Amino acid sequence: MKALRNYIDKIKPHFEKGGKYEKLQSTFEAFETLLFVPNTTNKNGVHVRDAMDMKRTMAAVIIALIPALLFGIWNSGYQHFLATGQDPDFWPVFGHGLLKVFPIIVVSYVTGLAIEFIFAQIRGHEVNEGFLVSGMLIPLVLPVDVPLWMVAVATAFAVVIGKEVFGGTGMNIWNPALLARAFLFFSYPAYMSGDAIWISGLSKGEGIVDGFSGATALGAAVTTGDIDKFSFLDSFLGFIPGSIGETSTLAILLGAAFLIYTGIGSWRIILSVFVGGFLMALGFNAIGSTPLMQIPAWHHLVLGGFAFGAVFMATDPVSATRTNKGKYIYGFLIGVLSIMIRVFNPAYPEGVMLAILLMNTFAPLIDHFVVEGNIKRRLKRASITA
Repeated sequence: MKALRNYIDKIKPHFEKGGKYEKLQSTFEAFETLLFVPNTTNKNGVHVRDAMDMKRTMAAVIIALIPALLFGIWNSGYQHFLATGQDPDFWPVFGHGLLKVFPIIVVSYVTGLAIEFIFAQIRGHEVNEGFLVSGMLIPLVLPVDVPLWMVAVATAFAVVIGKEVFGGTGMNIWNPALLARAFLFFSYPAYMSGDAIWISGLSKGEGIVDGFSGATALGAAVTTGDIDKFSFLDSFLGFIPGSIGETSTLAILLGAAFLIYTGIGSWRIILSVFVGGFLMALGFNAIGSTPLMQIPAWHHLVLGGFAFGAVFMATDPVSATRTNKGKYIYGFLIGVLSIMIRVFNPAYPEGVMLAILLMNTFAPLIDHFVVEGNIKRRLKRASITA
């Protein structure tokens, strides 16, 4: 590492003002700070001193995503071999999934980072670190058979429209990864819904066994009324069709534990989402007039992208609420709306996507009312004391 540090220090003057490559200063700085903690300090005002900068925070979120990513790769291969009637060992299954998932990740990062670097160079600003996480989240919320050109288009839309038009990382109103999924969902619905897209090769008929269906649990409940297609245990562990990183609630909860332990993810939001979703589903169980209403409340929490959205999407510190009380309200409403959209409009079984984007919009308003409420209570106490 010392040799690398010396080499970077040697070429650094070429990228500073007056150097041969000064126009690439933002690009050079992005790679330097990715490898080493910056050796500069702020000389104005009082600031909290902490080695946990933005890049380290993003790296921690990537670590939290690893269980869901690894299981998603394996499950993609497992669902393919299940559809073709084969029973191979672990490594062939994992290898097939890796061949399908890895290109999606590469396209996501290459497209998003290229746009981030271009905007940074044009503005003469530092390269934003936020896409380190968004670049991983986008593939994990997509079907395994999504065309790569669609991944590129959706990623470009999320970065340009979802982030850069607002000023970059820290300024965006909506979660960029969810914007990418919403863009594909409404622009190319045939590639984001139905049975074939969840299993690689199913749409091409690559030796699929007769009678096999790639329908998700929610899809089966909507189309056939079969609410028992997958057991609760299979749904919790993740042995079901679905988006790449959303099937295993167990893997997602491992990531949640890491985020809560490091203080990066808000346990208030995560808990509130699950409580809101459970209570809403419990109310529908009491009615039970449709197959989706009859799905047990606890089973709702492990289906679709509910758990993934609660842990990795709703907790986005930029687009979520900031006040503690606001986090409870924000998370609870996401859980309620997710199940409500899922049940009332079966065309959008992944209601968590729309619920989070909607509450992203109202997050500043929730914080505003919480702060105003605190101010009024303090003024009332002050007047009583006086």
